[in-house]
Amino acid sequence: MSPRASERTCGPPRAEAAPPEELVGRARGGDGDAWAALTRRYTGMLWAIARSHGLSQSDAADVVQTAWLRLVERLDALRDPRRVGAWLAVTTAREAERARLRSVQWPPDGAVRPAAAERTPEGVWTARERLRRVAGALEELPERCRRLLRLFAASPSYADAAAALGMPVGSIGPTRARCLSALRQRLGDDF
Repeated sequence: MSPRASERTCGPPRAEAAPPEELVGRARGGDGDAWAALTRRYTGMLWAIARSHGLSQSDAADVVQTAWLRLVERLDALRDPRRVGAWLAVTTAREAERARLRSVQWPPDGAVRPAAAERTPEGVWTARERLRRVAGALEELPERCRRLLRLFAASPSYADAAAALGMPVGSIGPTRARCLSALRQRLGDDF
């Protein structure tokens, strides 16, 4: 056996080979090598997730950095250190979606801009009246529907909505569809 092979089998395990829960435990204790091993192990995955949301290089870099910051902030509260990779993946996806939504221009370039008539006092009044009708119809819905639809107005993530409402992720879509149908019925056909 070569000297290098014996070093690999007889020496202490390399940090990269350590299980995630061990790395998290050591990182909680301030072990810089454990942090380095965690970043080497998961940074590529975080970049892939961030870029899969269509972010620019700089926005993806910000998202990856924010995900690591969130881990630092919540490391001691991490419930299952074995799932640190999954936790990082979910956190990165959420941060990437937030970044993507912040970067969307409204209206998008090339989109049809409101006609000059819509910027007239009558157009503004019509838009406000429409908004008032929607708000009134929304108030007629059950509390659960109001909360769900308002939540989606701010954040379209099913996972976020499920967590905020204490509902299973799989029931968010059907419940949202029923709530939107009830809202449409209250608004009537002329809307």
